[in-house]
Parts: sequence; structure tokens; C-alpha cells
Amino acid sequence: MTTMMQPAIERLVQTGPLPSSNAATVPMLQDFKALLAQVQTPITDNEARALVQLFGPDDCFGLAWSLLHLIETAPGWPVADALHGLDGQWIDRLRERASSA
Repeated sequence: MTTMMQPAIERLVQTGPLPSSNAATVPMLQDFKALLAQVQTPITDNEARALVQLFGPDDCFGLAWSLLHLIETAPGWPVADALHGLDGQWIDRLRERASSA
């Protein structure tokens, strides 16, 4: 069974992870920000699973925070298997926030 994702989330996933702040270009940032703004909340648990893959190495001018807050709107968050096998400062931050919620 295939679960439909919002078009903006599908496009975010196709775009791939956030770049580092040093590697980001203005058009890249504008596109990512515009797609985030198109997402309707709350997102589904499956959409959250897809979005956790998009964290980059740093906060990318605050876009990582926007992504984190969007993920946390999923009704089943924290989704038990969503962070399995992932690492990085943003994944750690999601784990910490989930455990203290």
C-alpha cells in the first residue's frame, strides 16, 4: 500500500538534504523555504519519516529548525522507527526533544 505524500513534501524529498550553510545558494534556500511553507500541518507519520532524512550538517540559516518543527507536527511523533539508523546533530536533537516531551 502506497501512502500519498503532500506534493511539497515529495518535492523536498526529491531535492535531498539541506546543504551546509557554506554550500547553500540563495535560490536553493528560497526554494526549500517556499516548499516548507506549502506543507499543510499536521503532517502524517510517513511524511515525518521522509523528512527526517533531509537534515544537513548544520542549521542552514534556520531551515533545519523549520524542518524539525514541521516533523514534530506528526500525530504519532515521535515515530519509533523514524530515526533508526540515522545520526547527526539534528537527529540527536529530535531524540532529545522526544525523550523530554
